[in-house]
Formats: sequence, structure tokens, C-alpha cells
Amino acid sequence: MTPILEMRSITKEFPGVKALDGVTLDLYAGEFHSLVGENGAGKSTLMKVLSGVYPAGTYGGDIVVEGETRQFKTVRDAENAGIAIIFQELSLVKELTVAENIFLGREPSRFGVINWTELYQKAGKLLKDLNLPINPKTPVGNLGIGSQQLVEIAKALSQNAKILVLDEPTAALTESEVETLFDILRNLKARGVGMIYISHKLGEVFEMSERITVLRDGKTVGTSDAKDLTVQTVIAKMVGREVGDIFPASSHEFGETALEIKNLTAYEAETNKLLVDNVSFSVRKGEVLGISGLMGAGRSELLMSIFGAHYGKRAGEVFVEGKKVSINSPSEAIRNGIGFVTEDRKRFGLILDQTILDNMTLAGLKRIGGAFLISRSRENLAAKKSMTELRVKANSPLTVAGTLSGGNQQKVVLGKWLLTNPKVLFLDEPTRGIDVGAKQEIYANINELARQGLAIVMVSSELPEIMGLSDRIIVLHEGKMTGEFTRSEATPEKVMAAATGNLAVSV
Repeated sequence: MTPILEMRSITKEFPGVKALDGVTLDLYAGEFHSLVGENGAGKSTLMKVLSGVYPAGTYGGDIVVEGETRQFKTVRDAENAGIAIIFQELSLVKELTVAENIFLGREPSRFGVINWTELYQKAGKLLKDLNLPINPKTPVGNLGIGSQQLVEIAKALSQNAKILVLDEPTAALTESEVETLFDILRNLKARGVGMIYISHKLGEVFEMSERITVLRDGKTVGTSDAKDLTVQTVIAKMVGREVGDIFPASSHEFGETALEIKNLTAYEAETNKLLVDNVSFSVRKGEVLGISGLMGAGRSELLMSIFGAHYGKRAGEVFVEGKKVSINSPSEAIRNGIGFVTEDRKRFGLILDQTILDNMTLAGLKRIGGAFLISRSRENLAAKKSMTELRVKANSPLTVAGTLSGGNQQKVVLGKWLLTNPKVLFLDEPTRGIDVGAKQEIYANINELARQGLAIVMVSSELPEIMGLSDRIIVLHEGKMTGEFTRSEATPEKVMAAATGNLAVSV
């Protein structure tokens, strides 16, 4: 059987960096082939070569599609060859409807006039074929992230793709949306569509894959049948070493209460919808408090409200080290000793075109740089020290943040807040979109910070992460607190029961 796609000895260099070094990958029709590796291993770069983002002439090696060597000068060239790629960053226009997004630039028309009836009929048929209950006339901006991801897939399939590349497609999906996506992908396999799947979620990789290819440091480590591998062997191939327990053993000594929240309520700014409903909790110095719940439970909104970054109506009381404080803006939160590693590091955590140094010292500039004059040397020393402590992989503090892998970007965000010398640190999805090796380093950082006496409040959608890191867990459901468990009391069944509102089961 001949592969539908062969990528032979692909090499790609950037100034001073060999991102891909002789990488080889093939794909068969109807195959689900996963591509895994640490952030910075070269996965996304390889797919950008395949999709024409990096045009022919800027890389070495050959791309062979259905037995024919091809050279793609543009993304459209790759699309015309039957290759569609769905990147981590969605490329939808939120002001346009679902149908307009699906056929953007390829609208059915006559004499230059769009045939709107045909446009919506074609989009409706495509959505129906994919079993997606989405109205094609709905503006994409009105959909949740999960539904937007499914629209992106519909858009790719509208091009009659024979090869579909999915880069971290489930990062923002709920469990039910993931199952919907997987049902769609199974149907596509049956139709003969070959799929390359990039994910850090190895459970998904093993659930769906026939074969798995591992990249490390821009090179192909190997390709194997999924049935011949285990999660541990894949992780070992990814990081170049055997990996023991993912979560570090912890024994934290708790001090006095660092943060106490009483009766916090928050509403959505435009619709006045109740998002957080009368939530109270506290966290002590040296404690990791996990906040669990399903998507839309109000976890991020809870942290944003405390931090002064939520702009709807809110009520409740905040106490830092026993003192009642008024926080109406992030700057007031910082002054009161609260740091916040946000869920979306690229939008809210980093200035991507600025250096590591500028990003790390931004929030704590007054403390680091001096009261009246900014000391660049003191900034540089602080950034270097933080990079060493957090093991940020970069040549110097002058490296531009946007060039770093996801795991290293997350460490820069973490370093930024640690340089404010916080009393309480909020972590919202601290390991989203980063690889297993980087996750373990972040976990070790969290454990060490708690050991040093920092109070940590962590939101995570990954139940093993919440249970593996937290000393205590509170659970939200539809804005209400529906459960609280110590580490010894918590079980997956109890936490999930509380997250779904089944209070009787969670007891």
C-alpha cells in the first residue's frame, strides 16, 4: 500500500537554529497518525512546511503527495493538493457567519455576486453531514470556543481535503465536545481521509492512533504502531529519558491564612448573567488550593473578579493576610500581593514581540528597577536569576518571548509574577498547551513555591493535575461551590460528581 503523503528528509533552518533536521513522516489514506514531542521539537514547523506557510525553497527535502513530488509556494497551493491544516490559533472571522467563514474566499457566485441561498444551503448540508447542530447563519463570535473549533474543521473539509492536520484541536473543548470531534474524525477515517494529529494529551493519542511518530530537537526519534507503545515509553522518547511519577511528592507546611474570600458574586458585564454565585473560600501560606469544575462553571471568572479584572457587577469581601482590601483593578491586586498567571498567556500574559527581560520585569518594575529611576542592570540580573531558577531555555534575557516554545513562554509568565514578590499566586490552566516534559517542570515549580510558603490557587480542567498537585480542592458548578475535599478525601468520582451538580454522589 502506497502512502498518500511522504515527507522525506525535511530540513528547516532559522537564523542560528536548525528547527528541523532530516525529519521523515508518512501517512496512509484513512490513517490516524499522531505526531508528538515536547514544545520546540519541531512539530508545528513541520506542519507549516507541509501546508505552504513556509514555501518551497525555504526548506530542504521533498513532499510527495499521492506519488507526485510537490512544491507549495502558498497555503492555497497546499489546499489545492488536498491538504488542510487546523492550527492551534483559530483563523475564523468572528464578525462573519458560520457559512461565510466556511466558504470565505470561495463563495458560490455568478458574475461576481454571491449566491447567498446556495452558500447557506451548502454550509447547512456540510454541517448536517458532520452531525454538527450549528445554524450556518449564526455569527461565529456568538459560538463558544468548542463550537468554533468544529466550524474550523468543517471549513477544512469543505475543501475536500484528503489530508487533514489537527494541531492541539481539543485544548479548549469540553469532554462532550471532544467526543463529538472524535466521532467526526472516526467518520472521516472511514471515508479515507488521512489525518495527522498533534496533541500533548497522550490519552487521546492512544485512543485514536494507528501509528505514532515522536520528534525530539528537530529530529525523528521513530515511528511505531500505537499498540506497541505505552504512555511511559512515548514520554521517554519525547524527553530523551525515563520519566517516573508525573506529579512530584509534596509535603507542604501550612501557615496562616493568606487569602480569604467571603460571599463573592459576579455577573457578566453585558447580559448581567450570574457567573459566580456566593462563593467563599480561603487559602493558607504554603497551600495549593485547586479549583475544579467543568467549562462554564465560573472558575476563571472567580479569579478574575478577585483580581479586579472582571468588569461586570460583583459583590463580596476580600481579605489578604487578615486585612480587608478593596481591589477594583489589576494594579490594586498587585499592590495587595496577588499575582495572576492567566489562562491565555499569549493574549494576557505576554507581549510577544518584546524580550524575556521586558516581559519578566513588567509587573514588578517599581520593585526591581528602583523607586525613581529604572536600573536596567538590576532588571537584567533579576531576569537572569529567574530564568535560571525556572530553567527557561533561551540564549539570554534579550531573546524575544514570541520565539519561545509554549512551555518556556509559560515559565516567563510565571517568572513575571514571582518578581512582584506575591503573597498569593493565581494559576489559571498553568499547563494548557505545553508538553509533558515542560509540564513536569511547571509542577516542580509549583511544588517548590508552596514549600517556600507561597499560597497558590490553581484552576485546571485536567482532573489528574488538580488531584496530583492540590492540598485541597473546591469544586464549582454553574457558579456555585458544590464540593470541598482534602487531598486524602478527593477521588475522581467525588470531584466529577460535584462538578456535574450531583451533590448526593459527591458526599
